[in-house]
Amino acid sequence: MSFVHGSASVFLLGTAATPGTPVAITTFLTSVSFPFSVDTGDTTTLGVTAKTYIPGLEDATISIEGKFHPTVDAHLLGIRRRGDVAFVYGPAGSAAGSPRYSGTCMLTSYDVEGGVDDVATFSAEFQVSSSVVRGFF
Repeated sequence: MSFVHGSASVFLLGTAATPGTPVAITTFLTSVSFPFSVDTGDTTTLGVTAKTYIPGLEDATISIEGKFHPTVDAHLLGIRRRGDVAFVYGPAGSAAGSPRYSGTCMLTSYDVEGGVDDVATFSAEFQVSSSVVRGFF
């Protein structure tokens, strides 16, 4: 098994003009976080000694951080009230055969920060609003 450095990651996001066709914003990012989960329904009944469960609904969010740039600022502000846009996340890069996660998401928060002693940065959060599909580049 070969491991992959995080700097190989790629992230693509739909735009206001082309919500279903994601474009790369990787060059502006410093990190991507992509937690996903499955709810559980408790099926435990009387007379047992351990809880039992069934799987429920999937949920996922995406958090990105990066260096502020007018291009990515316009991109994110353009989709703020757009609703669903497509995303593609490749934690191992975009070489043929690399795994990728895709679906649709909506922007839920966007924060721009600047200080006197450092480069201006941004962070954004997205709620995934579809099933997450695992595929390959």
